[in-house]
Amino acid sequence: MVSDKIYYNDSAPAQKVDRKTLNKMVWRSLFLQASFNYERMQAAGWLYAMLPGLKKVHKDKEDLATSMGHNLDFFNTHPFLVTLVMGIVLSLEQQKAEIPTIRAVRVAAMGPLGGIGDALFWFTLVPITAGITSNMAINGSVFGPILFLIIFNGVQFALRFFLMYWSYDMGNKAIDILTAHAKEFTHAASLLGVFVVGALTSNYGATTIATTIANGESPIVIQDILDGVLPKMIPLAITLLLYWLLKKKGWTPVKCIFLLLVVGLIGGFFGIFV
Repeated sequence: MVSDKIYYNDSAPAQKVDRKTLNKMVWRSLFLQASFNYERMQAAGWLYAMLPGLKKVHKDKEDLATSMGHNLDFFNTHPFLVTLVMGIVLSLEQQKAEIPTIRAVRVAAMGPLGGIGDALFWFTLVPITAGITSNMAINGSVFGPILFLIIFNGVQFALRFFLMYWSYDMGNKAIDILTAHAKEFTHAASLLGVFVVGALTSNYGATTIATTIANGESPIVIQDILDGVLPKMIPLAITLLLYWLLKKKGWTPVKCIFLLLVVGLIGGFFGIFV
């Protein structure tokens, strides 16, 4: 269970973390998704990557336990850019910032990096590099796939190390700004998160009602009526139901997934849902 503490027992800023420890954290970031799960996503991998740095800055065992606890909060970001968040959070931990501030900055920073990483890697680097090297492979060059791996991994590893050093140093310099505006920053990130969830619900919510009512040559299609009132009404209703169960009833994400599975199987079997 995550502690409700606001301050660490030892509030004195720790010594700056050495490059050797930062490098160890970068290598550990490769295992960010090794324990991926649908409840906390990358949380276990995040804590594993952060642990060398946390041990350096928290000599008090209770403080270390508290830090490990809140670093197991839900976390999900682009795996190639995660060291940017790691450096900032580690600098906050080193300065012994308020625990709610550290958690707020971590949550607020992880969201935007997902979209940036997808645009940078999956929509830009991979298509361009694969297009060039695959053409080489088609023409019989063994160096084609090797070149792809060299370019792709060269870029991601260079970014991992650079972002770790840069963000850690930047975090130390920007600590006052981050703590002074954490509330506004978190509020803005929350609004962005709500917007993204709404867009995902609209774009990927595909549940529809298959029920029709016989009406001579013009059967009444229930889904058409619902679409006329509000498109994607069923996905929206499901999303709001899950929010209510999670927020008001204390359900876990696993329970919600199981509920969707059962409802989907029953609805599909009886032809209610498509």
